[in-house]
Amino acid sequence: MENRLRVLRAERSWSQQDLAERLEVSRQSVNAIETGRYDPSLPLAFRIAELFGLTIEDVFESPSRRSSKAI
Repeated sequence: MENRLRVLRAERSWSQQDLAERLEVSRQSVNAIETGRYDPSLPLAFRIAELFGLTIEDVFESPSRRSSKAI
C-alpha cells in the first residue's frame, strides 16, 4: 500500500523516532510502514491519519485505487 507518511513526517521535521513515540509504536514499525514492507492495522491507520489531521485516504492509497487512476 502506498502512503505519504515519510512526506508528512518530513514536513513537520519529525524523525521516525518522534513519530513512533507519538503513535506509541517502535521506530522499526514506522520505517516498515514508510517503505511499504508493512501495512498498518486499521486502528493504527486511524491514529496516523488523526495525528496529521487527515483522512486515511489522504495518507494511504490502495494498489487497486492507484491502478484505476491510470485508466
